[in-house]
Amino acid sequence: QVQLVESRGGLVQPGGSLKLSCTASGIFFGIITMAWYRQVPGKPREWVATMSSGGSADYADSVKGRFTISRDSSKNTVWLQMNSLKPEDTAVYYCNSGVQWGQGTLVTVYS
Repeated sequence: QVQLVESRGGLVQPGGSLKLSCTASGIFFGIITMAWYRQVPGKPREWVATMSSGGSADYADSVKGRFTISRDSSKNTVWLQMNSLKPEDTAVYYCNSGVQWGQGTLVTVYS
């Protein structure tokens, strides 16, 4: 059974940083492209970043230069390092393996 477990989000002030993790089980993590999405209530889920099995990363324009996706196949884990956070980054963040979603974790950027 495929399972993605995300770390707890949190509260952070604008300009602050937060790092999310997502640990996978039940999949061949090393060959899977992993991604992060986010969703604000009442709005569609928005793609944030992707990292291929080969380590190639891609980012939404809204987070480019501020967020960094990384992965470690030996730990079946993908991370999202979020720097220079803005109030508009407030959302529930989800990791995705292409067929499975994590449970979602709330990140709140408040001033």
